[in-house]
Amino acid sequence: MSATAEYVVDFPTLGFLVGDWIEQHCIIPDGFHKGKPYVMADWQLWITLNHYRVKPDAVWNPADPVLAASFHYRRSQIVAPQKTGKGPWSAAIITNEAVGPSVFAGWAQPGDFYDCAEHGCDCGWTYEYEPGDPMGIPRPSPLIQLTALSKDQTDNVFRPLQAMFRGGGLEVAATRTGEEFIRLPGDGRIDVVTSSAKTKLGNPVTFVLQDETGLWRKTNGMAEVAKTQRRGLAGMQGRSIETTNCWDPSEESVAQTTFESLRPDIFRFYREPPADLSYKNKVERRRIHKFVYEGSWWVNLDSIEAEAAELLETDPANAERFFGNRRVRGAGSWLPEGLWESRTVAREVLDGASVCGGFDGSETDDWTAIRLETMDGFQFTPTYGPDSRPTIWNPAEWDGRVPRSEVHAAWAEIADRYSLVRVYCDPPKWQTEVESWALEYGDDVFVEFATYRGVPMFAALERTVTDLASGGLSHDECALTRTHVGNARKKADGKDRYILTKPSNAEKIDIAMTSVLAHEARADAVAAGWTDVKPKRRMVVR
Repeated sequence: MSATAEYVVDFPTLGFLVGDWIEQHCIIPDGFHKGKPYVMADWQLWITLNHYRVKPDAVWNPADPVLAASFHYRRSQIVAPQKTGKGPWSAAIITNEAVGPSVFAGWAQPGDFYDCAEHGCDCGWTYEYEPGDPMGIPRPSPLIQLTALSKDQTDNVFRPLQAMFRGGGLEVAATRTGEEFIRLPGDGRIDVVTSSAKTKLGNPVTFVLQDETGLWRKTNGMAEVAKTQRRGLAGMQGRSIETTNCWDPSEESVAQTTFESLRPDIFRFYREPPADLSYKNKVERRRIHKFVYEGSWWVNLDSIEAEAAELLETDPANAERFFGNRRVRGAGSWLPEGLWESRTVAREVLDGASVCGGFDGSETDDWTAIRLETMDGFQFTPTYGPDSRPTIWNPAEWDGRVPRSEVHAAWAEIADRYSLVRVYCDPPKWQTEVESWALEYGDDVFVEFATYRGVPMFAALERTVTDLASGGLSHDECALTRTHVGNARKKADGKDRYILTKPSNAEKIDIAMTSVLAHEARADAVAAGWTDVKPKRRMVVR
């Protein structure tokens, strides 16, 4: 079975012009072939040909050109596994939307050609049209947005984009390149937009690249971002492209909504592997990889197999989505694979720093923990006692019962070492202790936050996910916390809500809950006007 059997071009398109223009002006951004012309794989060219497919009855009016409506597709969606090169291809398409022939400009007559010199480029390149071909010109003053949930994700496209504008045939096209924007001739601009930087939304955009829309959901605000950008595009006769790995169908993502839409003006590229092949079977998994990676000559299937086999041991659903390109439901994991680990930093905290905290207590079965968070969103497990013991208590290590005297001692030392601003405590089984801490340290500091309350707990969980993704929350390296976070699973709790649950009684999640409480306390304290205090002396977080 071939994945490319459908590659037959029997429609008018600017795609051949765009593909040749990109090869002339864009470079491979990194690796051993860095600096060489960027040449699309067959499947990438197929997407380009379709995205720039022109309606046979399109009419060119130089005084009032028809822009988006000249094209067969209003927007496109690309669903492909990891390492297929979606990022560099997206960067190349953005360069064309920025300074290349992206606008339909009539039908070619004998002798017509595209000349870069006529459009401010001195590379000397020309492209001769066949009679009857659709012709293209650059769009004046383009305003382009490159959008993803977090900056790390936008970097997958923005870094190769910067490399393309700094090399090859595009050196003179960008008047200024910054960390989150590229300024173009004629007051054009390319901006980076993330979930934590939405101020640019509502601008009159001409093209939008929406990356990893499988992670865009109503609960993290990105579904509304997608709608806002599409409204902006409609007003400017612009178009958009979505790129994504396969999504978890239980999460109702933007990618899923696009894929399931009945609109005929959306082009979708998705190589769904044969349903009769099992991803758990090594031989059949190889056939799946060969199918979904066909044409991506830079991909080593042995390397893909190694990564997939390792991920299968811990998260088989993600492995099948990421590498097998299948839409499979996960086991309800709370966080996307690798998100928690990606926010681990080595950092020193000073004694005397003002902090917020979280406390989740148990008695004989589940664990008890304290986590703290600084005003700028760094979370860590403090220590106490002469042996600097982490504030995490497994009852199995204490003759089957959490040592309450140890917890009291830990809070006393923490209160002496830091300036406590607000601490959210889950009260069940620790009601008396929480009340005593409130009396001793302030009832505006120690506050009950019952984790069984669906609405506020859901909001706290989603805030944690969003801030991790955007970089607004980082944390120390704590293996126990990482394990509990990895164990956490989502369980539906009413319409569009969930709570956290553990996969089995042996797989604890108490430290994850503590982290959520600490982050929620910090967020509420900041909203209430928290002002940091100057630390007294340095302490190294272990």
